[in-house]
Amino acid sequence: MRCRLCDSRSLISVLDLGATPPCEKFLTAEELDLPEPTYPLHLRLCENCLLLQIPALITPEETFTEYAYFSSFSDSWVRHAELFVNDSIARLDLNSASFIVEVASNDGYLLQHAVAAGVPCLGIEPSVNVGAAARDKGVPTETAFLDEELAARVRAEHGPANLVVANNVYAHIPDLLGFTRSLRALLADDGWLSIEVHHALNLVALAQFDTIYHEHFQYYTLLSAQRALATAGLAVVDCELIGTHGGSLRIWARPEGAGAPSARVAEVLRLEADAGLHEVAGYLELRPDTERVRQDLLRYLLAAKASGKRVVGYGAPGKGNTLLNYCGIRTDLLEYTVDRNPYKHGRFTPGTRIPIHEPERIDADRPDVVVVLPWNLEREITAQLAHVTEWGAEIVYPLPHLHHARLEPTHATPDDAAASNHAERQAK
Repeated sequence: MRCRLCDSRSLISVLDLGATPPCEKFLTAEELDLPEPTYPLHLRLCENCLLLQIPALITPEETFTEYAYFSSFSDSWVRHAELFVNDSIARLDLNSASFIVEVASNDGYLLQHAVAAGVPCLGIEPSVNVGAAARDKGVPTETAFLDEELAARVRAEHGPANLVVANNVYAHIPDLLGFTRSLRALLADDGWLSIEVHHALNLVALAQFDTIYHEHFQYYTLLSAQRALATAGLAVVDCELIGTHGGSLRIWARPEGAGAPSARVAEVLRLEADAGLHEVAGYLELRPDTERVRQDLLRYLLAAKASGKRVVGYGAPGKGNTLLNYCGIRTDLLEYTVDRNPYKHGRFTPGTRIPIHEPERIDADRPDVVVVLPWNLEREITAQLAHVTEWGAEIVYPLPHLHHARLEPTHATPDDAAASNHAERQAK
């Protein structure tokens, strides 16, 4: 294995999660008696450029041509996208003469807000099914994987983009250098590139090991992202720490020479250095911390089983499948899980083969414990599940450490909620 950023052979083991199936390959009932392929899930660190990465054992075509994830099923994620679009329009002075391109635009969750604001846009989305959902929303969408050839064609047909958005896709690309060149090819010489990606600072510091799965080929600090973007002549000019996915980076980059870096760039680099992530040694605590999470969760579930409690799950996210497979949790400890996405209903989680039902199943069965797998949406999901406490059920989150949900006061007013949301945005 060579580093996909600097081509070094000096890669060291950080965390070996064993062999698991692809996290979005949900099984049908007919597939339960068929062989299920698994692939090693082994996180390594390049000693030369400090890029965290796993081997590219599956291709994006295997994962994304027909995809199970629809962004719009998370209300908070749609609100996050709307706020980003509105803020970007104001910040960059975008209007009807501007052009926005989003790469990996999914079901139009973000660009629908650009359409509503009258800003011309184009989504590039490889998944046929979710791209069709975007077009149903009125979002122009190209069904394709971004590469340099497509970037040149889009630029020739539409002109250079004033803003290119690449949210939660920069980790999904095995051809990191070619993809980065493609982003630059889409962008006007005075344009802006916005990337949101899970921050490796949180992955390591908070043992967020379930964010590691086969469709995530690399995991970024701001330092390693800077180095990757520089290979295509892109310079980081600003960054924000945001709360999505358990703690992400929003990176603002421009073609070299288009702007100087803000003070926030130096601040985040300093945070990473203080956490030891600009040196190899800072990454080596991830393995023992991950083992602690597994042991705590298994102890809890085994005790619940021994006491006769009925335990079910909420959500069937990709990260949940890393957690379930690494911990060896099957239907003996988690009877079933539920999900808002109809695509997953009647299917089974990969590897662990836990059945997935519609959310209403929880109300019908009234279980004793609900384990939430998309723990990064704790505030949203706790509000959705608050009623289960009426029959005495526990709402449990496995990460960043095992804990019970903290229920919001039921007497809060809309003004209180608005103030809380504003404070949360400011904190991010």
